[in-house]
Amino acid sequence: MLSSLIVNGQLLPAPTNEPLTPWWSFTKTVLATTALSLVRDNLIGLDDPVDAQPFTLRQLLRHEAGLADYGELADYHAAVARAEPAWSPDEMMRRLDGERLRYPPGTGWGYSNVGYMLISRLIERLTDRPLEEAVTQRALFPLGLANVHFAKTPADLHMTHLGNASNYDPAWVYHGLLIGPLSQAALFLDGLLGADLLPGPLLQEMQTARALGGPIPGRPWATAGYGLGVMQGSIEAGHSVCGHTGCGPGSVIAVYRVRDGDASACCAAFGAGDSQGAVESEVIATMLRALRQQT
Repeated sequence: MLSSLIVNGQLLPAPTNEPLTPWWSFTKTVLATTALSLVRDNLIGLDDPVDAQPFTLRQLLRHEAGLADYGELADYHAAVARAEPAWSPDEMMRRLDGERLRYPPGTGWGYSNVGYMLISRLIERLTDRPLEEAVTQRALFPLGLANVHFAKTPADLHMTHLGNASNYDPAWVYHGLLIGPLSQAALFLDGLLGADLLPGPLLQEMQTARALGGPIPGRPWATAGYGLGVMQGSIEAGHSVCGHTGCGPGSVIAVYRVRDGDASACCAAFGAGDSQGAVESEVIATMLRALRQQT
């Protein structure tokens, strides 16, 4: 398992010749940050309807918009397993009946990659720029990130750590799939939560989570919740952690940050397989060790 640790804003140790990794759904945190920069700049309000739909940006970011997810389609999983090229977004939405809301916006919760596809489109429309350019200018570059970009072809993923034996088409990730060094993922989250890219009140909104219940079997959470593009939960040690976990064919990434008084630790870990709990547990154990060494 690969990992990268930041303690009190300092990367330990400074990496050299670091491989690229797929960021999977940690990409959602970067997209949410980009979307919130549009709120910061008064290009849209958190509670404004999105594209004349009955849901708001806040509801999209927090998976409360009532949208379905293509992960519920058996044909999607079969096509990915056969290493088929991704369906077009229109074909995916047709198969999913994706325009039909599953519950009235704001009244329930359902993890939806479709919602984040709509966020990606909103970013492009409001910035009048391609998604990668908008994300780079508004989220990655201001936090000092380098060598992070969107995967567009299977060949892009062949260059990542562990490669991609199944010839997975990154276009199956309809909101976009970032790839980059693991340390850059940690630096992004640590900079986002510890600096001033977003104003304080907006950052607080981002971390205001919808409660999703108690312990999850096989995973390290005592309580779980979801904010605006971030997973927010508590662990048995009594700390609150913020970040995101993501998984794709053959690998898992988890990136989280924790504070204890004036001390902070942020860790990103990437491992083979499909055990989200194992990678999350490694991240949490690493951060707690780092905090104990500060006392």
